[in-house]
Amino acid sequence: MLTNRQTAIFKAIVDEFTITAEPVGSKRLIDLLDFSCSSATIRNEMAALEEMGLLEKTHTSSGRIPSSKGYRFYVEYLMEKELDESVKHSLQEVFRERHYSMDEIVKKSCEILSQMTSLTSVVLGPESRYQTLQHIQLFPLSERSAVAVFITDHGHTENKTFHFDRDISMEEIKTCCNILNDQLSGTLICDVVEKMHMIEPLMASHIARHEVLFEAFVSAFMRFASEHVYCSGQSNMLYQPEFADIEKLKELMKMLEDSSLFRQIANHEGNVAIAIGGENNLIQMQDVAVVSSKFKMNDRDEGELMIVGPTRMQYNRVVALMEYMSKVLEDLYRQEE
Repeated sequence: MLTNRQTAIFKAIVDEFTITAEPVGSKRLIDLLDFSCSSATIRNEMAALEEMGLLEKTHTSSGRIPSSKGYRFYVEYLMEKELDESVKHSLQEVFRERHYSMDEIVKKSCEILSQMTSLTSVVLGPESRYQTLQHIQLFPLSERSAVAVFITDHGHTENKTFHFDRDISMEEIKTCCNILNDQLSGTLICDVVEKMHMIEPLMASHIARHEVLFEAFVSAFMRFASEHVYCSGQSNMLYQPEFADIEKLKELMKMLEDSSLFRQIANHEGNVAIAIGGENNLIQMQDVAVVSSKFKMNDRDEGELMIVGPTRMQYNRVVALMEYMSKVLEDLYRQEE
């Protein structure tokens, strides 16, 4: 158990290191603390905190920095979430300006998070490939274009606009839609493309120019089955001193491309989780942390907001921002139902 003085010193070190990325020494702490304390006393308390595993000493300075264990202690016991009312208002206004599709809302959220934190954001949509296809509706727009609406057993829908190289008759589109609904209803989204290749001869026997429609639908289903993972602000990591080393930056970029990793990180209890490198087996990088926040899209599906950055990130602001963003998204999805 920390004393009040140790708590104040530890919190001051975390707050200062978050801002400066520089190890914090006893002389700097004298200016930061709101009570009088000698430099020697502060050094003794820092040594005690280091012995507890909450602080670490770097090779290049006599100052201290928080350890992975220290960050965990901070987020669980000392963090006070902060989010200005002006930020809340700005978030609401962004989505109030115009009507966004669900896909656009997810992408826009990703961009906003990276801009507001100056870190990297990742947003995971529901894994539609593990849902089953219920129904397809096709609406002709012209003789060379149509909109298809795919509906899954979870009520998840996706629209795809087709542009054909040559004229397709209304009758051909209707026949194609009937065959697909008859043959594919109840099929897992991830198996649809394979099954389409099996029914291609059937389409050929009923539709004169079936190959145009066939290729269009195969393309649409491949997109539908792909991971709904959006990433924004990767370049923000260039300005973080932790990743000034090019090899370390390459390792981080490789991590950001691994959508399966983020799916695993998203598998957590509760609405918000903080994975800190050094203590989390999934994150192989020592200086990286991931803050995750769930949001419900409907009664069955949920998405995940994530911020990826250095362990030094401002957790109090990041967590507050993500919790509020999750609430905004849930409200938007409810309006769509």
